[in-house]
Amino acid sequence: IILKEFPDVLLSVDTFRSNIARETIVLGASMINDISGGDMDAEMYDVVVNKQVPYILMHMRGNPQNMSNLDNYNHLIIDIISELEVKVNDLKKRGLNDIIIDPGLGFAKNLLQNYEIINKLESLKCIGHPLLIGASRKSMIYKLLRCEPKSALNGTTVVNTACLLNGASILRVHDVKEAIEAIKITTLLKK
Repeated sequence: IILKEFPDVLLSVDTFRSNIARETIVLGASMINDISGGDMDAEMYDVVVNKQVPYILMHMRGNPQNMSNLDNYNHLIIDIISELEVKVNDLKKRGLNDIIIDPGLGFAKNLLQNYEIINKLESLKCIGHPLLIGASRKSMIYKLLRCEPKSALNGTTVVNTACLLNGASILRVHDVKEAIEAIKITTLLKK
């Protein structure tokens, strides 16, 4: 229905299930955003490779039920890079090159680790793929500011700006107007 009304829109489907990925691609989805990075469905890589759609590979340990207990890293950034590189190499060997990296803020990371990732985001560029950040109104913002998610827009804009300045290429947002403003300003600042 969306594509009939807006045929030029690129739809990203957020799923870790290969059958949903396959069906939505057939219906016109342009890319798959998988929070599990292929860990929760062994057939996900086969689907995105077969359909040759861009794949957002997010870093997460465990699953949403147990990930908060899996935030022990020897070296946070090095461990994330290493874990993502294994998956990127697997996808490339299978024939998929259109990969977008998401370090997974809030997924098996505590509040301080999320901000360390933002500060060192440039380091993740060594993986060789664009970086996507999804920080919009996340608990790492509203818990720090002691507010409700609906009141976390200003904090979200600050985090988005820091991410853009530190190497993010793509923002996953709820507040489009404010994100566009952050992109315009950071683009000028980086010149």
